[in-house]
Amino acid sequence: MYDHQNSTFKLAVQFVNQTNRHLFLTGKAGTGKTTFLRYIHDHTSKKTIIVAPTGVAAINAGGVTIHSFFQLPFGAFLPVNKPFWGSENGQFHTIHSFLKNAKVSRERRELIQEMELLIIDEVSMVRADLLDTIDAALRHIRKNPQPFGGVQVLYIGDLFQLPPVVKDGEWATLRQYYKTPFFFDARVIEQTAPLYLELTKIYRQKDHVFIDILNNIRNSIVLQSDLDLLHKYYKPDFKAPREENYITLTSHTAKADTINRTELEQLSGEIRTFKAEIIGDFGEKSFPAEEALELKENAQIMFIRNDKGDNRRYYNGKLATVKSIAAESIVVQFADGTDIELEKESWKNIKYQFNNDDDSFEEKIIGEFKQYPVRLAWAITIHKSQGLTFEKAVIDAGASFASGQVYVALSRLTNMEGMVLLSPIKPGSITADRSVLEFCKSGVEERLLEEQFKEDRKQFVHSLLVKTFEWAKVTDRLEYHYNDFARGLVPDKSEAASLAEKWYRISVEQKNTADKFIAQLNNLIAEAQSAGYERLKERIDKAEQYFNTSLDEIISTLGDHINVTRKKKRTTKYVKTLKELEVFLIRKAELIKAAQRIAHGLASGEETEELIEAAQVKHPVKVEPEPETPEKKKKGDSHRISLELYKNGKAITEIASEREMAESTIEGHLASFIATGEITIEELVAAEKLPVILNAINEVGSNSLGVLKEKLGADFSYADIKAVLAYHKTRSSTT
Repeated sequence: MYDHQNSTFKLAVQFVNQTNRHLFLTGKAGTGKTTFLRYIHDHTSKKTIIVAPTGVAAINAGGVTIHSFFQLPFGAFLPVNKPFWGSENGQFHTIHSFLKNAKVSRERRELIQEMELLIIDEVSMVRADLLDTIDAALRHIRKNPQPFGGVQVLYIGDLFQLPPVVKDGEWATLRQYYKTPFFFDARVIEQTAPLYLELTKIYRQKDHVFIDILNNIRNSIVLQSDLDLLHKYYKPDFKAPREENYITLTSHTAKADTINRTELEQLSGEIRTFKAEIIGDFGEKSFPAEEALELKENAQIMFIRNDKGDNRRYYNGKLATVKSIAAESIVVQFADGTDIELEKESWKNIKYQFNNDDDSFEEKIIGEFKQYPVRLAWAITIHKSQGLTFEKAVIDAGASFASGQVYVALSRLTNMEGMVLLSPIKPGSITADRSVLEFCKSGVEERLLEEQFKEDRKQFVHSLLVKTFEWAKVTDRLEYHYNDFARGLVPDKSEAASLAEKWYRISVEQKNTADKFIAQLNNLIAEAQSAGYERLKERIDKAEQYFNTSLDEIISTLGDHINVTRKKKRTTKYVKTLKELEVFLIRKAELIKAAQRIAHGLASGEETEELIEAAQVKHPVKVEPEPETPEKKKKGDSHRISLELYKNGKAITEIASEREMAESTIEGHLASFIATGEITIEELVAAEKLPVILNAINEVGSNSLGVLKEKLGADFSYADIKAVLAYHKTRSSTT
């Protein structure tokens, strides 16, 4: 939920929705980063793609993986524009080789070209070389030399938690190009550093002493007094009472699994297994819960999802005990004695697609994973505990806490009273990466952020004006239509080709004019900021008149072409393509009118927030749907149409031309009526060929067209053989 009292949260939302500024949104554990991501997903008008570095992270973020969206091979990338000798072994790729060999479908290319906002979740795990590759892909596909091809990027994550993974062998080479593996040392960040925004309001912990200790650990300035206080909870021989719902946080997966398995086996009763229901495309590496959930009565479990609705009974990380298990029912009990019956949850695997009708991105569900949202929870790894909240935990990392794990483990707890340390915390295990600490100093005071936002919002409005007159998408769309219009069944191909060429030529002229106008527009905007917007308004009025008059010429003839074409047979697919083109062009005309509205608003001193609203053209026109097609013809109707045309005296070649079918197809239609007596064999096969084909059928003893054609040779067509086979079958059944 949106906390309206959280000023940083509110400001971050404004930066995303009302500016083009790249942002890095971070915050300590429990400050609402995931809440922010979901809020932006639901409350932005920008065409947005959400990506994450792993399958599970992508499913939890409601997006897709970085590698799948950008079609990236696995391995390290070197930021060089030439072949690399080490790339043959598969360990390294170069950005040069990736772009050279990348095969991007038209649908994916359209998504990338239309994208306005890219959200990268769990960015702490994203390496610098991967971010540079994303940047190169966007510039290349969007044909835009700006960083990320002009797409706004929102990075979300906590650099004090999960770091990027890089193998020693990879880093030996990558270190020649990068200071560290962290995303902020990517070359593209040097060109366009994100604005650093940190959520500071902590929702998980209320104990200010504990909060201060966590802040010190996070910043590697832990005091001896902090350690002394933490070590009051050092209890190396602690055995958690079963009824008190402690969970053990450990650094190794094997140890967590062993604890859970041992505790489960010690319970009486049989193990009951609940299989996940997997529908469609859902990769095993993306499973958000156990595929086979094994439970017993009295087992300790943990919820792995937040409850929905206003009355939320559980949250991600809340512990409970299995009270009873029936065939189709699992009842769990919380520490306060409250019971609830579990219901299966659904996780969705999506793919993005562009909806041309309303100029938006849609999330198409391609797979679904259904399972009870719980897991065994006597133990869990520190790594997997990220994002979870516990009231009581036993922290067991052995003698060696890995750097950064201290903060992750301790920050899962709501208070120190529920904490037990099985091993002491050594000062050396608290050291954070110096480069991370340095990068995190780039935050700006909130007062200065407010001023920055106002300036960025004004620049965003100016960029909307310039973007309106960018004409490459119009020209590309009409060129694509001109080059590929013949892929549909077009009744009069010569007329369609002539119109397509005419529209494309007009768009080229428009683009030449638009390119010159954009150069003028940039100068006019710079001048307008100091001299007022009156001259800018006048020039955009003239531009609106020219471009919309020119567009109307295309839209008008396109509409006429649609009305004529839709009355002809077998044109549904082609008409659909034409109508999509019509919607695209009408929307462009409406955007130009919106730009005119913005220019007038600037001249009259309107608030920029209102002008941004005016630029949101989502439903410029309602294009009436095609009339419902009559019920699909029954099998055989098409054959009978051919028969009627033949009986009316038309030759097979004429019928084929009129119906836009191959002659062999028409011959097949007619051959089907030999059995009914409506067509005689003599009408389809020359008299001298008939006995030869009949003899071949008897000799071969087969109805295979291929076998008979091979025996009879080039003088006999497949249509001849097919007709005689029908005749032979009819004669045999009659006999």
